[in-house]
Amino acid sequence: MADDNEEEAEPAVELGDGEPVEGAPLVRVASRLHWPVQKSEILRKEAGVTVRTPDGPRELSDLLDAVDETYFQSRKEFLELVRAETGTGPVPTASE
Repeated sequence: MADDNEEEAEPAVELGDGEPVEGAPLVRVASRLHWPVQKSEILRKEAGVTVRTPDGPRELSDLLDAVDETYFQSRKEFLELVRAETGTGPVPTASE
């Protein structure tokens, strides 16, 4: 049970005033979808979405065009296949 006299806990992650990062995180896009899902349905629902990648922001539609799969059984499968196309690593800020 929480003590009413305790001060509020600090946030787990400090939010800074750093440069913004263009695009949405891929996991955020994946969280808005229901699984399983067809590639065409992702494109319909997420038309025009830009995602963050280590090479800078990219259109989700361009990334999905490069993926051979047309039906994603799970969120994990979607993330793995798209990340195979984007690669992993640090995402540059808007000024980089």
